Amino acid sequence: MCKLPKPTLSEFLEQFILPGRLEKIRSVLAQRTRHLTVVLEDIFQPQNASAALRTCECFGIQDVHIIENENSFEINPDVVMGASKWLSLYQYNQQEHNTLQCLESLRSKGYRLIATSPIAGAQPLQQLDISQKTALIFGNELKGLSDQARQLAHGFIHIPMTGFTESFNISVSVAICLHHLSNRLRNSEINWQLSPEDHQQLLTNWLKLSLRNPDALVNYFMKKESIA
Repeated sequence: MCKLPKPTLSEFLEQFILPGRLEKIRSVLAQRTRHLTVVLEDIFQPQNASAALRTCECFGIQDVHIIENENSFEINPDVVMGASKWLSLYQYNQQEHNTLQCLESLRSKGYRLIATSPIAGAQPLQQLDISQKTALIFGNELKGLSDQARQLAHGFIHIPMTGFTESFNISVSVAICLHHLSNRLRNSEINWQLSPEDHQQLLTNWLKLSLRNPDALVNYFMKKESIA
């Protein structure tokens, strides 16, 4: 007689989630991607940083990389509206050259580094090739991108504008770029979905976030499995 496979932790936790909530988790997870990621360099206004995180979550971008050189990253809870807990946030603030650490790490993982800047020669957003994994780098509100970020970038894009003003607010720039690129990505033949391993890990994490006392349930499951 064949033994039934043991349930996974996520299968165990699903028993304690309302059906409607579980369906929502699965539908959101199906649209999550790590093909596109966002890098925020030295953002100093909490409302802008928080609005950018909320935008990433809304457009299904899972990873946000936060570089802290001169400014500490702060979240405004009234703006982010809980969106940050569903994201994977990576903060770089322990090194002398945090920008270098972040961008070299992304490069080693196969990301093409694209800086957003209205400089001469920057490619229009609509023409950006996203067939390769792409990290969009946004600079701070006053100085823009650092020289180091510009030097490490593989390319530059800009959002075409027809007014007198040179650039959008940082959170607006993130929203415009992600609206355009995420739609293009999902309507393409690119394999943008999460890997099975990432899918399973996020499912388990989100189930925990949806429960009142997840630690007690996880401990019960682990003890039960160790006895079996």
